[in-house]
Amino acid sequence: MGVSQTGGPLVPPYGGRLVNLLAADEEREELRARAAGRPRLRLTPRGLCDFELLATGAFSPLERFMGRADYERVLEEMRLADGTLFPLPVTLAVGRDAGLRLDAEVVLTDSYNNPLALMRVEEIYEWNRAREARLAYGTEDARHPTIAEMNTWGELYVSGPLRAVALPRHYDFRALRMSPAETRAALKALGRSNVVAFQTRNPLHRAHEELTRRAAESVFGTLLLHPVVGMTKPGDIDHYTRVRSYKILAERYYDPAATLLALLPLAMRMAGPREALWHALIRRNYGANHLIVGRDHAGPGLDSKGEPFYGASDAQELVARHAEELGVKPLPFSEMVYLSEEDRYEEAARVTPETPTASLSGTQVRDEYLRRGRRLPSWFTRPEVASILGLAHPPRHRQGFCVWFTGLSGAGKSTTAEILVVKLLEHGRQVTLLDGDVVRTHLSKGLGFDKEDRDTNVRRIGFVAAEIARHGGGVICAAVSPYRSTRAECRALVGGERFFEVFVDTPLEVCEARDTKGMYALAREGRLKNFTGVDDPYEPPPSPELVIDTVGRTAEQNAELILSILVEAGFVRHAQEPDEEA
Repeated sequence: MGVSQTGGPLVPPYGGRLVNLLAADEEREELRARAAGRPRLRLTPRGLCDFELLATGAFSPLERFMGRADYERVLEEMRLADGTLFPLPVTLAVGRDAGLRLDAEVVLTDSYNNPLALMRVEEIYEWNRAREARLAYGTEDARHPTIAEMNTWGELYVSGPLRAVALPRHYDFRALRMSPAETRAALKALGRSNVVAFQTRNPLHRAHEELTRRAAESVFGTLLLHPVVGMTKPGDIDHYTRVRSYKILAERYYDPAATLLALLPLAMRMAGPREALWHALIRRNYGANHLIVGRDHAGPGLDSKGEPFYGASDAQELVARHAEELGVKPLPFSEMVYLSEEDRYEEAARVTPETPTASLSGTQVRDEYLRRGRRLPSWFTRPEVASILGLAHPPRHRQGFCVWFTGLSGAGKSTTAEILVVKLLEHGRQVTLLDGDVVRTHLSKGLGFDKEDRDTNVRRIGFVAAEIARHGGGVICAAVSPYRSTRAECRALVGGERFFEVFVDTPLEVCEARDTKGMYALAREGRLKNFTGVDDPYEPPPSPELVIDTVGRTAEQNAELILSILVEAGFVRHAQEPDEEA
């Protein structure tokens, strides 16, 4: 790689040029005028992230949402139609009722209906969820957050040339929100030909400081701290908290002459190895030629069988195989341990078994410190970062959670849920009950009972539950919620670590015998259509947190059982447990 007189990188962005879809000022006015009266398509949060990175060149050489030829080859071979390496689909999904026509223009807007771009529709094509899940993500398991989310996407993909009139508006950390071109210019000004990017969606601890510093020094490079501030894994610490901690570290503990902090508005797919390769491609467009690749990079956690979705080293191996073609070399994410007698960190491979060391696993950080509201030790995390995390992590018994009852009508969901609410109040937890019938009366009035309307009702319950849990409240949901995929969406919305699915496994004949409303009788007579268990299926959860029996156990016994699980998980304190804050 050549080096300029100032030492800045000379290599072009991946694909040879940096795409810029943002129109010039004069053209923007013309485009805005053309947008008036044309059909509008409101982008989802994921679509907004993808659009911004398309428009600014972060996905170069891709310059539009993928058409069928690019999409198919990316799924099968991780390449665009012209053969250029590109590991994951970037698509724009719409419903069949979107009303789009070929060769017509549509205005893409943000959630407030502000116009962002004009797209001339060149392609509208169908896609298969199961096939994309299998090829792009290597699984159809609904515990994968993106697989669960895919059930909310429209049945069609649409593509065509884009011309942007504006980028999505951001009012936070504006000085750190740099486009690829701006980032490359800032890196060039720092004067080193090598740039090491660090992909992160979690807080940085002292071990991360040490490994990132060493990685950059190993190639005499600039360190690009490049945290994701778009969509990450549900349940992750919010980006406001994370970026505050990154800013303090960059200002106080990194060399400003060899470090650049910039934000990446990426919507992650949590696709493991393919995503690691995608991260390398994106960072190439931002000016990096090295990427620190961790173990289980961009992994979504455990599947429904309790196993990791991807192998620990799969991501590192895939990036290494394509490093020469892409122009980005992977640097390993070495395990670091703290040498307690020397007050420093060292690579675990260089430490003898006799050397006194200290370390904390991710599980220990989560379960023994953050969940309990305990301050992380200074040898593990800088005091400033510990304070920021402390504000974002109250004790576990003050954090939000969701108990989701599912089962046939008449199974005993509502009765058990109502008792559980009382017991939680007795233990000092404020809790909200979202009963399916009550929600239909207020939030979902007017919806029918076909699959689409049922899914809409359940998604609304899931959205409200996620908001309550996000703000520290307990929420109990009791709804038939007959379809696995929709329940998986709700789990992903809330976050797997605070979602407890309770399958009320009551036999159909018992539910019918309990039917005081006469609903089953009406369904058997054909006077009530699409009734779950009669002429519409119920899909039992394959791996719920708890299965309860309402025939051999009373509702109060079942409520006590659920309460004990919440106590064990730390969301509820034991009745005799003192208030530590007091």
